[in-house]
Amino acid sequence: MATKVLIVEDETNIAELLHLYLEKEGFETAVAPDGGKAVELFRSFRPDLVLLDIMLPVMDGWSVLKKIRENDKTPVIMLTAKGETDDKVNGLEMGADDYIVKPFEMKEVLARIHAVLRRFGAEENNGEKKLSFDKLTIDLDSYELRVDGKRVDTPPKELELLYHLASAPNRVFTRNQLLDEVWGFDYFGDSRTVDVHIKRLREKLEGVSDQWSLKTVWGVGYKFEVVNS
Repeated sequence: MATKVLIVEDETNIAELLHLYLEKEGFETAVAPDGGKAVELFRSFRPDLVLLDIMLPVMDGWSVLKKIRENDKTPVIMLTAKGETDDKVNGLEMGADDYIVKPFEMKEVLARIHAVLRRFGAEENNGEKKLSFDKLTIDLDSYELRVDGKRVDTPPKELELLYHLASAPNRVFTRNQLLDEVWGFDYFGDSRTVDVHIKRLREKLEGVSDQWSLKTVWGVGYKFEVVNS
């Protein structure tokens, strides 16, 4: 079943762009042009995620978010031209899961959606952020990496990078995607940062199991490859 995204946006061209792009990426979408319609559609459409503009007719985004959070934990990404820190803090404190400032690139929106859905899925799984494979456990709750039953000291970013790759087995991530999704869109480093972290992870994981491995996809990026039994 396709993941449902409710787009709440009063600017027709932006709403249409989001709708077309997300449908092309395999999402099922519904569009609400104002806050009142957003609350109504939220109840009838039952989305898995909401893209929510702040400046809306009828009812603003803050009010819509408040309505949603009265009895629902569906992830919400605020989508707005307001980029001030106070607005971001306000949105996150009110229960938003992420924040994207206009103008934005569609690949950023897609990456944020995937990141929030992965994060939400992990939290729904009994509150655990833990992945287990043959002779490997990646635990983001305790920030522990266990290889062949032994705890291996691993810096937080290395562990987060490995968790991110392993949470989507066999999916190829570009270096820029990994920078965006693990380090964050405000990070100003370059792709060599990813290469260095992958190299260090390989030193810890090389030859541990024939069921999985960290693979380089030349000219593209990296993936956590799992052998299908």
